[in-house]
Formats: sequence, structure tokens, C-alpha cells
Amino acid sequence: MNAATATDISSRVVLVVDDEALLRMLAADIVEEAGYAAVEARNAAEALSILEGRADICLLITDVNMPGQLDGIALAHITREKWPAVGIMIVSGRIRPDPSSLPAGSQFMPKPFDADKVIAEIRAVMTSGYPQ
Repeated sequence: MNAATATDISSRVVLVVDDEALLRMLAADIVEEAGYAAVEARNAAEALSILEGRADICLLITDVNMPGQLDGIALAHITREKWPAVGIMIVSGRIRPDPSSLPAGSQFMPKPFDADKVIAEIRAVMTSGYPQ
């Protein structure tokens, strides 16, 4: 990878949302291992605040089950509606959501994470038209 490509990739930011600190840190480490910058949020409200304040978020990785008024699927739908160019990866170790309940163009990844699969999926989402 040349220097220009490395700079382009590392300037792309992934928002990782999970209420469990260790799982959130693990996901952020995987994002960084893939060559992208990671920003962390503990819940959907915090994630929406970050999305409102930053124009550099390219991908949202969100857990389904979180405390607060919005779960990860609701967060994903709001993100798709308000920020259609942001890629979306929904994760859960407890449930497998019906694909019809997920926003268009989003991906589901079960927990526990296989780092290589997550990295491959992050790269696939980043090159599949998100961001536009």
C-alpha cells in the first residue's frame, strides 16, 4: 500500500456503538487493525450526537441491544435516513434480526467477532458504495 492510499484509508472514520466497554474497545481495535480510525459511543443517543457533529463518519458499527430509548436497529434506520452515505454494520450476540427489519444496504455480523471476518466485512462495506 502506498502512502497516499494509507492516508486515504486512515482518514475514514468508523463509529463503533456498544454499551459494553470491553466489546466496544475490541471492535474499535479491529477497526483500527483494518486501517481505519475509530470513534466510540456507549449508546444510540451518544452516537447520534457524534453523527450530528462530524462529517467524516463513513461506517456505523452498532450493537442491537443497548440501554436508552433507541436500540441499534432504530439507530441504524435513523442513520440511513439522515446520513444515507454512511455504511451500516449491525452486530449482536443475542439475536439475529430478520433481514427485512434492517435498513437497506446494511450488513449483520454475529458476535463473538472473528476479527478477520469483521475486517473483511468493513473493507467490503467501505468499497461497496458507502460512503458515496
